[in-house]
Amino acid sequence: MVGKASRNIFDLLKDAPGGNLINEQVDNKFSPRAGIVYQPSKSTSLYFNWSNYFNPVYSSTSQTGELFKPQTSEQFEVGIKQEFLNSRLSTTLAFYQITRQNLLTPDPTNPLYSIQTGEQKSRGIELDVTGQILPGWKVIATYTYTDTFVSKDSRIPVGDQLITVPYNSASLWTTYELQSSNLKGLGFGLGLVYSGDYQVSLPNTFTAPSYLRTDAALFYRRNKFRIGLNFNNVFNTQYYYYQIGALSPAPPFSVLGSVSVEF
Repeated sequence: MVGKASRNIFDLLKDAPGGNLINEQVDNKFSPRAGIVYQPSKSTSLYFNWSNYFNPVYSSTSQTGELFKPQTSEQFEVGIKQEFLNSRLSTTLAFYQITRQNLLTPDPTNPLYSIQTGEQKSRGIELDVTGQILPGWKVIATYTYTDTFVSKDSRIPVGDQLITVPYNSASLWTTYELQSSNLKGLGFGLGLVYSGDYQVSLPNTFTAPSYLRTDAALFYRRNKFRIGLNFNNVFNTQYYYYQIGALSPAPPFSVLGSVSVEF
């Protein structure tokens, strides 16, 4: 695959009556990808994939107005997929590493602008479990360990953790729907979301705290009709999310109702 792009807006300015060419940038790079899957049994799959990525950056400039270099990366992932309970339950365990160059990050002196880091690495392990354990009982669970850090740079300390990415994160969502009796179609759901603490600036000067959020649901399904209530942040946990260089409080406890009919 070959990535190629140019600043078309500048071409328009150049060709317009009285227009002057402000700047121009053309980027080219070969971006190969490869993958393989081996299935030693019907319920087991082993896989490996590798790719090179190329992304010209034309949407931002630095405080001084200079254009950014294209972002490049190399990624590999190796994993195993395993099915249990007659394929009702599926699990995936994967190890991955991504090496990226020229990635944008908020400018420490003015977060409304960006700077490019020399090189960043992300590597970790991810476990996903999804399926139906028993009739009516469904589950989706994930766990991720991610080590993301600056590996080469002349302005940001090497080893600093990348912003908004905790070392540990996990989630669980499970529902149970009654399969018989007069209450058939009545269901309950419970969800847990965990995020470890994470950095919110480069260089690392401030850490957002970890949190555990609890969600719940109550629903009733009959034929093509469904009504439900979602209870978000049941225990009114105080936590924050990152947006445009700042931390903002996450929504408190809330209830959302829904009604749907299938045709």
